[in-house]
Amino acid sequence: MLDETSAAKLKAVPLSNDTIARRICNISNDLEEQLIEKLKDSRFALQVDEATDSNKDCLFIAYIRFVNGESLCEDLLFCKYIKNRATADELFKIMDNYLKEHGLKWENCVGFCSDGAQTMAGSRNGMQALIKRVAADAHWTHCVIHREALASRQLSPELNEVLTEVVSVVNFIKTRPLKARLFSALCEEMGADHTSVLFHSEARWLSRGKVLSRVFELRAEIRMFLEEERMYESASKFSDEQFLLKLAYLSDVFGKLNELNLQLQGKDKHLPHLADKITAFIRKHEVWGRRLDQPNIDVFENLSEVAETIASGATTVIPCMKQHLSSLRGLFQKYFPNNSAQYAWVMDPFNAAAPADFRSAEEDQFIDMTSDSTLRLRFNAQTLSEFCFGVEREYPLIGLRAVCILLPFATSYLCEMGFSAVASLKTKYRSQLNIEHDLRVAVSSLQPRFEKLCDAKQAHCSH
Repeated sequence: MLDETSAAKLKAVPLSNDTIARRICNISNDLEEQLIEKLKDSRFALQVDEATDSNKDCLFIAYIRFVNGESLCEDLLFCKYIKNRATADELFKIMDNYLKEHGLKWENCVGFCSDGAQTMAGSRNGMQALIKRVAADAHWTHCVIHREALASRQLSPELNEVLTEVVSVVNFIKTRPLKARLFSALCEEMGADHTSVLFHSEARWLSRGKVLSRVFELRAEIRMFLEEERMYESASKFSDEQFLLKLAYLSDVFGKLNELNLQLQGKDKHLPHLADKITAFIRKHEVWGRRLDQPNIDVFENLSEVAETIASGATTVIPCMKQHLSSLRGLFQKYFPNNSAQYAWVMDPFNAAAPADFRSAEEDQFIDMTSDSTLRLRFNAQTLSEFCFGVEREYPLIGLRAVCILLPFATSYLCEMGFSAVASLKTKYRSQLNIEHDLRVAVSSLQPRFEKLCDAKQAHCSH
């Protein structure tokens, strides 16, 4: 209707806030409608968590994994504000109202994953118990990553003393801007690879390992800085051979725990796959313990580096290390009992025996399935979920039982990722009503990019 000059001027006019907000809501509603349509009459598993954000608002977030054709899909279900107390009854009411409002059936829920908080995991009055009342077949899973963090938390008094000293020194440097600048200048002058230490946070999975690793790398710079600040008692510890040996060991062992933690993170993680990772880590503990008996510390790189500069080597700290590794192995076995054996028939059905709890009809179908040469050829050519969906068509009892193992979430990783997205989206000026819409659109658009970043991060850590 107008000339090109006028068109260019019109294009330069920015959209109003109301227009952008309305379009975000429209996109979010459309994504939600598509998701609900796929969930109708489909089996699904839930992953839930609650947290308080920087504005002191309490949020309840839920992700869902469901059967879509012959594959499993994961998506954000909702993110709701909790107006009153974050009790199990209140959280279940939010969940129940959402499912009823959108015509979803509790009978189709086969799994529920959360952390180990009493509100979620309580077997009598927690979310676990309330969900099982309306979905009898729903199996609760304690987040594998949270269990790994709980198993690795305990330290002996000797090692805990080292960690406490490290945290104290880090806080002395990081909580004072002037000290942080002076330490950064010292590191640059000495040609260090890093110019700052890292804060320790119990709430972050990788925090302890990263803090210890950074302090170990900057141990010479930290000692010199503490001497300049006349903190001679703390500085002397960074010259003490026993302290450095224990610090090196802690940085090594928590570095390995961080590697395991990263392997447990990510999308499309199933219980059998993560059970294998945990089993492998427990077996490594046994190998490390046998090597320490020789004594051989080559598996601990930082410890080997320090031991080479000490005449007595690492022999003085080996008893302490053996005690910690033994305790760590016991805790992992406590939090992950019979970890991978129960899933052997799903991961490799043609070479595993039928579980003892199979009913007669299930065992008969298992024999028929494992004797089917066509399925044996198909097993190596398909993903595990695709294979199980194919089995379900021919052997419904076995296929259904296998899908009910693959469908539940193994971790609450997606919820943690969702809370991180909320923290980046939300400001004190943003309307509470739009947070769920913004999060749904952000997760839908940014998830592929985030997955690539996680893959690159894990590849870098593995190297």
